[in-house]
Amino acid sequence: MSTRTRSPLPVRAEVRRQLQRRRTLVSFGLLLALPLILVGAFALGDGSGEDDPAPSFVDLAQVGAANFTVFTLFASTGFLLVVLVALFAGDAVPAEASWSSLRYLLTTPVPRVRLLTVKLAVALLTTLAALVTLPAWCLAVGAVAYGTDPYRGPTGEQLAWGDFALRLLVIVGYLAVSLLFVAALAFLVGTVTDAPLAAVGSAVLVTIVSSILDTIEPLGAVREALPTHEQFAWADALQREVAWAGMADGALWALLWSTLLLTAAYVVFARKDVLS
Repeated sequence: MSTRTRSPLPVRAEVRRQLQRRRTLVSFGLLLALPLILVGAFALGDGSGEDDPAPSFVDLAQVGAANFTVFTLFASTGFLLVVLVALFAGDAVPAEASWSSLRYLLTTPVPRVRLLTVKLAVALLTTLAALVTLPAWCLAVGAVAYGTDPYRGPTGEQLAWGDFALRLLVIVGYLAVSLLFVAALAFLVGTVTDAPLAAVGSAVLVTIVSSILDTIEPLGAVREALPTHEQFAWADALQREVAWAGMADGALWALLWSTLLLTAAYVVFARKDVLS
């Protein structure tokens, strides 16, 4: 009679725990509330600036659901999405330590490599879910509030809904890759400290500092290596012809930084004395 060996710390169990955590529910609640807040803010404003000679994403936000979605992503990229990704990845390991359950997981036994891999995989899946939820919900809210006119860019280009849908997939994919740096940094700090806030805060702070350094032009080519240098390169996907150069550079640097940071996380955690 054969028996099936049960894998320690199954991914399904970790996904269930992730979905039941209060910070996950609050994070997705915030994502769902954001478009509604923006619609309310526009309603209190003094009208659209779409007739300006050089309109911006915010000026065109009320043209239709597509433009509203693009504006929301533009407004969220630099900070909100960074915080959410840092929260999902940075809280993964320290949360177990703060509950004094990490050492018990490791004596179940759960190999350290598997524990980190499962935690990281679930954090990245949660991040991807958030990146899909936000534009999907924005499209629904924008369609009700502003209609379903095709996307219109600041320079007058228009994209039919079929083209826009494909471009939106490219944008979400690029954001997922570019934010890997934030996830990897938060995850690394989370393997060093038992304080979730320290892991989340460190990743957010480093990202902000990187964005500030990116504004210093005398740094020259050094700026290109900063993980936030191409954080808004996804906007190139909305041109008549997609400009891939910026997104390719941003994705390559994000993958390089995240690979280095995640490798360091596994090395550090393998040598760490787990007491919590």
